[in-house]
Amino acid sequence: MSETLAPPAARATADRRMVFRSRGRSHGAITRLMSPADLGEVLKPFVFLDLFDNHADRFPSFGFHPHSGLATLTYVAEGSVSYEDTNGAAGLLRGGGVEWMRAGRGVWHCGGAGEPGPTRGFQLWLALPPHLELGPSQSLYLDAASIPVMGPARVLLGDYGFAASAIKAPASISYLAVTLKAGETWRYDPPGDHAVLWLALGKGAIAAPEILEQGEIVVFDRAAGGVSFTARRDAEFVIGSAVPHPHRLVLGHYSVHTSAQALQAGEAHIKEIHRSLLSQGRL
Repeated sequence: MSETLAPPAARATADRRMVFRSRGRSHGAITRLMSPADLGEVLKPFVFLDLFDNHADRFPSFGFHPHSGLATLTYVAEGSVSYEDTNGAAGLLRGGGVEWMRAGRGVWHCGGAGEPGPTRGFQLWLALPPHLELGPSQSLYLDAASIPVMGPARVLLGDYGFAASAIKAPASISYLAVTLKAGETWRYDPPGDHAVLWLALGKGAIAAPEILEQGEIVVFDRAAGGVSFTARRDAEFVIGSAVPHPHRLVLGHYSVHTSAQALQAGEAHIKEIHRSLLSQGRL
């Protein structure tokens, strides 16, 4: 018998239709599900998504690299990853934890293997609005106990039901990590102005109503309403909804801005940090 899990204010409305699904491109432990030049144009402010899963094998390390004009949110569903950034933070992020990095006008960070064993999770990029894209950078690291929970959903960004993330979202965005046992049903009804809606499955299988398997990303139409999900096997997934980002995406190698002028300013600051890292012997 299935169990229905829903927030107190869930609404009984028709399901949105699935309009796109993909398994992205895999390279070792990393599967690229969304990039700014493809799905990011459709789902902005969500512009990039990687699923990482080392299957208990060696986890890759990522040396110091820059960002500007965007924010990154890394969610560790299982295992741990190491981190360091040019805001002075360094440490180990364990399962259930979140790394929030609002790059603003520029920041460098690195990360990689944590403790031995299985490591799985998602890294998301968000496009920032003009008033934040050249603002000061901000880094925030939250352990599992600091992530609010509403039913089967961990609120990574924004709010859901009575739960709200401690991270100040750069726009009207909700980003949840959901865990369902086989047979459980859960419905997500995003705020009425959240036309953007997508899901990526990190573990197991769900019906929505089509069967979705581990490693898939799906995009839903922009009609009113939400979507109901039933776990066919124990499942974990992330789901994002938002008001569409109204600005164009102007892309650098590690940067996303709203104009060529903003990109130029961000890349100039990135170069300043690069010179500082070189002088410190950190590169």
